[in-house]
Amino acid sequence: MDLKEIQNLIKFVANSGVAEVKLEMDDVKITIRTTLEGNSTETTYVQQMPSQTPFQQALAPQPVAPVASVPVAVAEDSKYITIKSPIIGTFYRKPSPDKPMFVEVGTTIAKGDVLCVIEAMKLFNEIESEVSGKIVKILVDDMSPVEFDQPLFLVDPS
Repeated sequence: MDLKEIQNLIKFVANSGVAEVKLEMDDVKITIRTTLEGNSTETTYVQQMPSQTPFQQALAPQPVAPVASVPVAVAEDSKYITIKSPIIGTFYRKPSPDKPMFVEVGTTIAKGDVLCVIEAMKLFNEIESEVSGKIVKILVDDMSPVEFDQPLFLVDPS
C-alpha cells in the first residue's frame, strides 16, 4: 500500500462521516479516527509489520454483509414513507452509466424492487424497497455520498 492509497483512504473516511476505521492487511495496520463535528481527520496510525517479503498486495475490497432491510420511516406530518440509506457510500440511480434510471418520480414500486445502488468499498449494493407505492420525491442527487439512515426517497403508499 503506497502513500497515495493511504491519503485517498483518509480522504474517503473523512468525507464519509464515520468516527473510526481500522484496516488490517497482511503486514499493514491502519487506524483512522475522525471528529464528528467537522469530519476532519484527527488521528491516523499506519503500522508496518515486519515481513520476509515486500508487501505487494493492493487494497482488496472487503466483503460487505448483505443488507437485511432498508430503514423505512413514516413522517408524522405527512402521508409519505421515507426510505433511508442502510449503509454509508455513494448513491447511484442507475446500474451503469449507459443504463436507464432504476426509478423516477411517479414510478410505481413494489416490495422487493431495486430503487438504487450504493457503492461502499468498491462493492455495489442494490437497495430494494420494503414498501409498495409511488415515488413522490428523490431526495439525493445521483453519484453523491450518503450517510447511514439518510433519507433517499419519499413514497406514497396509497
